[in-house]
Order: sequence, then C-alpha cells, then structure tokens
Amino acid sequence: MARSSRRSTRNDVQKPIRMSPLSSDSSPVTTETAEHNDESCPACPVGSTHTTSPFSKEHGGDLDTVDKWYCPTCLETNSGLSITFKAPARKSFRKRTQRDYANLNSGLGSDPRRWSRFLEHKTFKEDPFKRLEGSQVRLEWLEEDQTAMTEPIVIERPDGLGMTMPPTDFTVDDVVELVGEDTPVEVIDVASQSASPGWTLRKWNDYFNLDPEAREKICNVISLEISGTRLADKVLPPRLVRDLDWVENYWPSTRKGKGHVYPKVQLYCLMGVAYAWTPHRGFMVYRQIFYFVRPTPENLKAYEKWSGTELQNHSWLGDMVDDVYKVELKQGNTMIIPAGWIHAVYTPVDTLVFGGNFLHSYDVGKQLRVRNIEIATHVPRKFRFPMFTKLTPLGDKILRDLKSASGVSLSDRVVESLSQLADFLVSEVRMLERGNEAAKKEAREQIPADRVKDAAAMARELRWRLRLAGGNTSEDEGSQNSGKTKANGSKRKRPTSLSPLDDSGEPFRNFRPKLWDKVVETSAEPETRSEKRRRPENENWAEGWGRFDGEEVGEDMGEVRIQRHSIVKVRRTATGLERHRIERVVEEWKWD
Repeated sequence: MARSSRRSTRNDVQKPIRMSPLSSDSSPVTTETAEHNDESCPACPVGSTHTTSPFSKEHGGDLDTVDKWYCPTCLETNSGLSITFKAPARKSFRKRTQRDYANLNSGLGSDPRRWSRFLEHKTFKEDPFKRLEGSQVRLEWLEEDQTAMTEPIVIERPDGLGMTMPPTDFTVDDVVELVGEDTPVEVIDVASQSASPGWTLRKWNDYFNLDPEAREKICNVISLEISGTRLADKVLPPRLVRDLDWVENYWPSTRKGKGHVYPKVQLYCLMGVAYAWTPHRGFMVYRQIFYFVRPTPENLKAYEKWSGTELQNHSWLGDMVDDVYKVELKQGNTMIIPAGWIHAVYTPVDTLVFGGNFLHSYDVGKQLRVRNIEIATHVPRKFRFPMFTKLTPLGDKILRDLKSASGVSLSDRVVESLSQLADFLVSEVRMLERGNEAAKKEAREQIPADRVKDAAAMARELRWRLRLAGGNTSEDEGSQNSGKTKANGSKRKRPTSLSPLDDSGEPFRNFRPKLWDKVVETSAEPETRSEKRRRPENENWAEGWGRFDGEEVGEDMGEVRIQRHSIVKVRRTATGLERHRIERVVEEWKWD
C-alpha cells in the first residue's frame, strides 16, 4: 500500500520541460514534447509514427532496466545519442529477520518460539493421573468407580481400547492424499495464536516438509475434521468413547454424513511442527506435552478472566491458578480428558495426532459450565461444541426410556447428571415462552421440531421423572425451595401431591399419561360395627391411630362405619400386561 501511494504521488507531480540533446543547429523540443510517455522516444517530434520503444512491454522489453533510450531513426540521424541502462539493483544474500507487522500492530512479539522459551522458566507438578490398560477402559469402569472420568487418564498402549489408528509410518503426505490437496485448512500462527488465511492441505504439506530452520513462522493445524473422507475410514475412536458419545448414540443416523449438518467434532487430524503451542482450552478431548489445570471453581473463574482478553497475550495462566500438571505423551499413547480440564499443548517435534470431542451423560454439569464460560468469554461459535442445544432428542430418548414398561436402570451418578441436563432444557423452553422475540427465534431454531413435538412438555416431564428416579418427592422439592421467592415477592407455591408439575405450579402443557385399556371401579355397601378403641383425647392419640398396628385398641366401646372403594386398571405391555389394584377404606368412628 505504501509503495502504491508513493508511486501514485509521483505520477501526480508535473514533469519539467526536458531538452533534447541535439546538435547546436537543431531546434529545441517544444513543451509539447514533455507530454511524451515513458514508452515514446524523447527525441522524436510529437505525432511521429516511429516513437514506440523497442523496450516496451508489447515488444517483450522491460523499460525499468533502461535509463535513456532513443528510436533507431533518431540514433541514425544523430550520432550523439546513445542508449544507456540503469545499474543493476544491489542484492544482499544475508539472511534477514522477517518482521511480523500484523503481530507488531497488535502489540505482540514476533518471535515464533516465544511460548517455548517462556516455558523454560516455569515449574510444574508431576501429574497424579491414572495409567490404565486398554481393557480396563469400559462402561463397567464408569459404573464401579465413582472417580472415573473426573480426571484425565493415560493409556500407554492401544491394545484392548477397541480403536483403530493408521500405521506408525503414516505421514502428512498420506493425509493430503486421503483428504484432498485442495481442501481448505485453518492454520494457526503460534506467535499470535491467530488464524493465517489462504491455506490448503497442499500448501500446508509444503510448509510441514520444510527443514525447521527454513520455516519463517511456527504454525499448527488443530481443526481439520476428517469425517466423510477416506482418512476417516482408517480412524475409529476408542470403544468407551463410542459407547458414551451423545452424537454417536442419539443424533439420528439418517442425518449424519455427507450432505447433512450435524456436530462434526468426532474425528480431528491435528498437525503441529516443532515448538508449536496451543493455549489453554476446556473442551473434552481424547488424543506432545500437556499442561493441565484442575477445574476447581476458583481456577475456572481465573480462566474466564484470562481467556479472550489482553492477559492471554502477555501472561501465563499458570500464575493465576493453584497447580499446573505436566504430562508427556509418546507415540502410541492415548489420553482421555474429561470436560472442564483446562489444558495447553506443546509439540517439541513435528507431530501428527488424531483426536476428537464428545459429550456424555456422566458429568453434564461440568459440560454446561464450560459452555457458559465459552459464551461469557465470547469464544467464536466455530470453536464451541456445535449445535449443543439441538441435542434435545437426547432428552426425548431418555424420557421415553423412563416411561417404557420395562423401565430403564440409571445409576445415581447418571440420574444426578441428567437432572442438570433437564434443568438446562427447562431454562431453554422458558426462554421460548417468556423471552423477547429475538430470544424466542433463536430458541425455536435450536429445537428439531420434526422429532420433538412439544419441547416444553418434554423438558418438564423429563425433569419430573428424573427427580422421581433420584428419590425426590414433591414435598422434598417444596422444602428445598421454601425460602425462594418470585421476582414480585410472593412465595412460590409448590404442589403437595406427587404430580408432574413444573416449578410454576402449572401442569405440563399438553402432557397426557399413558392410557389404560380397562379401568374398573367398585364400591361395597357400607358396613357398621362396634369395637373397643381408645378415644382421641390425649396429646399423642394420632400416633396409635396412624400406624394400624393395634396401638389404637382401648377400653372404650365405639361404633365405626366402614366404606370400601377399589379401582382395578389393566393395560397391555411389550412383554405381557400390567395390572394395578388400588383399595380405599374410609372409617368413621363415634363414641357415646
């Protein structure tokens, strides 16, 4: 731009009148001659037909190399004229430091190894994480070990993990061949941690295969999703990941793959050259040297303050948290990192890694916390877990399982975790019901209407049934919320019966329980008789009468009227039938 400005400015300056170096008997060039352009002979009169330069572009020449020139006719008629050339530009073969003006303009250093040099002066704690065999990493591990998936784990050998990886001699050249050399790829400049536009896999491969000394910048690729490519056929995530992954298990299989929009985060090919650095993130990843920060409330708060601000460019997050753990992975190692664990990655040598992101039902609360931090710190949508709220079919599937005749067995840990998912879904439908028009529109777009007909009813019924599965009753809920008040100051009323009500006290909108095939109600004739029972006179009379264990028997003869009602309900199930028999007995006692 500066060069164009200077050139443009010079073209705007009026040129001085030039005199032709003719013999003394020749007339001087008139002022009209000054209007010749650079491709006209300066000695020819205006309007001459032979003034075009033999060095012009149309003749294949280069006027930039010529100092003075004249046409052949003028050279023949005037022996004092001659063509002269400019001296060649002086070239320096000394290696110069490349200035990164984009980073300098942002106040960042241009040293591509500044992060690796920064780490040399830091101390880290030895990691306390478990090392497991691949055969141990199963669903049974999650059910039996309450600490499972709460800390990162390392599997040093792939045996027993139930996963597939390319051969050990697999290279970036193979990635390009299987994915396509013209595939666009987002490349990160490590020094500034900003995207470098205009890259394809072919250009990345040329860069990756350079000698380290020839690379002017340190770059890496951390967002090449390979689902639907030939490379994806060579990569299969660990068995446990496939068993837990919400996208794998709950997203409609007919709406995944080429041509469909779905959360494509399961298969990533990550490529980093020596000294590449990826700053702290909080996603769930399975896939170099890792630096971990435990996701305590204080550490997450520090991360939220640091992420996306100027602090991220000039300070080390490790100085703002309690401890930083260092884990070094070698070729063939696999690591599973639970949600919320803040981590940074450093590659001391050129590295090719396969990884992915997934959500699961064992720690929804932490996953929601990470999502809220990403929103609060304005993380671009392309770096968040995509279509998070469109996973409402998951809630619908869980609800159908809970309502099925055969039922579903959920561990206490999963019930507690999914209850937080249900609370989140209820908060989303409240936005749909009570938010402004923009919020309502955004909420509607996140609901797959073809699969979830009534999101509000589904979310509230799911929350109610999960509370029942967790052993909560409506009375428990009322006592927990007895101190809460609405915005207008009136206390929130809680239902006193076990009914599917939301916290506003209103029934589920459009909720209808499953119908019975037959309901038979009968009432017997009233029965009257005399028996000895204790009168309800002392302070503790209700204890004996409430137990039906004979404690109410006494010396006072009384008369009782007994009315019996019964209800029998039957319906078919997938495995047979279901029958409920409910009997109600009403006693009315009198004494003389």
